[in-house]
Order: sequence, then structure tokens, then C-alpha cells
Amino acid sequence: MRTTYMAKPSEVERKWHIIDAEGKTLGRLASEAAALIRGKHKPGFTPHVDGGDFVIVINSEKINLTGKKLQNKKYYRHSMHPGGLKVATAGDLLKTKPERVIESAVHGMLPKTRQGEKMKLRLKAYAGTEHPHVAQKPEVYELRG
Repeated sequence: MRTTYMAKPSEVERKWHIIDAEGKTLGRLASEAAALIRGKHKPGFTPHVDGGDFVIVINSEKINLTGKKLQNKKYYRHSMHPGGLKVATAGDLLKTKPERVIESAVHGMLPKTRQGEKMKLRLKAYAGTEHPHVAQKPEVYELRG
């Protein structure tokens, strides 16, 4: 009789991956980054065990958005005070805080649970090519397609 393999939290081995966003499409990059963070690329993927890896995204300001998303896609935030709704277009956000565009896309593809909140912390996005995670020896990850 065969038994199904279930990963245990103590057996999880985390790696670091680095993704260069230059010229990549936002949604395609975000879906692969979310899969890495969740651990779906590993053969021992277990949905209820957080077995994902760390992902570093560099060159966030050079991400590619198709169609008219630079003008039409909107990002909302609220200060929780009356009249505190702030709206920014994707074009505005790419000029000021390009990391937020990638973080928003990837976070939207992660589970909306306590486990998903922990997964969000494993995404590191940077506007340029410099990042402070050299000591972790990240492997370059090539996107499919």
C-alpha cells in the first residue's frame, strides 16, 4: 500500500531566487513569483504546510504593462480618516514606488489566510539592480515563456 507524502514544517528547506523584471509582463512575473513563494514548484508541495522559497525581484521600474494599464489601472489606499482615500495610477506608482506594483500583483495571488500573510514577507522587490541579500546566495530564476 502506498501512502501520500505530506511535508512537515521541520523538513522545509528554503532557497532564494532572484528574478529580473526588466521587459517582463507584470502578471506573468507575478504568477511565477507567487508559485515560488508558495512552494508549488517543489515535488513535495503540501497545501497546509508553508514550504515556499524567498523571491527577490530586481529592476521593478522596468516592468512591462500591456494595453492602457499605465493610465487606467488604479491602486487605492486609505488613511482610515474621513476623506482619506488616495488613488494612484500604475504609471504614477511606477515613477514613485515601482516595488509596490509588483508587491500588489504578487500579494493578490497568494492565499488570503494567516499562512498567506507570512508568505508575503518572503517577497523582496527593489527598483534597481542593487539588493541587500547577496549573503543568501540567490539563484537566478528564468521565467517560463
